Amino acid sequence: MVIAAVMPAPRVPIELREFAEPALAPDSLLLRTLYSEVCGTDVHIWHGRLAGVPYPIIPGHVSVGTADKIRGEVRSVDGTAILEGDRVVFFDVHRTCGRCRACAVNRTPTRCDSRRVYGITDSAAEGLFGGWAEAIYLEPGVSMAKLPDSVPAETYISAGCGLITAVHAIDRAALTLGDTVLVQGTGAVGLSAIALAKIAGATRVIAFGAPADRLELAAAMGADHLVDIQQTSLDERAQIVRDLTGGVGVDVAIEAAGSARAVEEALDLLRDGGRYVIAGHYTDAGPSSINVHRQINRKHLEIRGCWGSEVAHFVRALRVLERHHAAIPWRAIGAKTYALGELNQALADAEAMRLPKALVKPH
Repeated sequence: MVIAAVMPAPRVPIELREFAEPALAPDSLLLRTLYSEVCGTDVHIWHGRLAGVPYPIIPGHVSVGTADKIRGEVRSVDGTAILEGDRVVFFDVHRTCGRCRACAVNRTPTRCDSRRVYGITDSAAEGLFGGWAEAIYLEPGVSMAKLPDSVPAETYISAGCGLITAVHAIDRAALTLGDTVLVQGTGAVGLSAIALAKIAGATRVIAFGAPADRLELAAAMGADHLVDIQQTSLDERAQIVRDLTGGVGVDVAIEAAGSARAVEEALDLLRDGGRYVIAGHYTDAGPSSINVHRQINRKHLEIRGCWGSEVAHFVRALRVLERHHAAIPWRAIGAKTYALGELNQALADAEAMRLPKALVKPH
């Protein structure tokens, strides 16, 4: 039997339940979970703010583990064989149809109606499809990779989904060498976006966030200028950006705050012809009030959404971690580790923003 933490419904306490170890289909594996995470999406799911979640579920959409049992042949995304005992990470989207307009015509598989995501879109009645469990069933066709030997499992999961999303956001931002970048939000996505912006060639990164300990971590991740949104007004922040950019505005802004007010603010802080990527609105945060003429069209802005991620972002996130994890403190994002029986407290701590990210250690 396998013990898993189950979210029965929104706002209902997490329960520990036993599940039978699954019979493995050909070319599948059972992953013994080393770590999973409590991310912002999990808090949204617990609040009931994400549409289509088939409660009860086993949450945890990004995890790392050890290949415990394998049936048949399982290969990583680079074609190498996965063997029992290997440390394995996997891309959380485990099914898209490949045939619909989103997949085949628009080339936007993150919008496929058949998209299935570990820890989010699979009911607990279907089995071990979430990371808040002692083991995870990786069905045939899941995109997976061996965790590089030099990368600790704790570092990978501390970066987690925030890093993968940030890779996508940086792509959408089309950063060029010498850009000045504003990152709104100092949670897991924003912190990784700060680090990646510097790696990608930004010469100045401004971080808007709170509380103070997250701003300290933002500095360690590479932010050059820290602005506490709890201690400054809109006008004060606008003046700070004007002073830092010679009155021009930032070249790129990346929203990672999930705030409708943040969108309104950033449009006034971008330079003419600037680029804005919205990555933090994974649930409906309500309407924003903007002046389309003054804030967008007259400024000739580019505004791009960033929904989910693709296998390429997962693979590139691994490469970035392998190259930079010793110098960039992704490990510090995972501030505290919780056992399966402590996940109600982990959700409460994440909801109250008492830590950037809670880690889950099932064993």
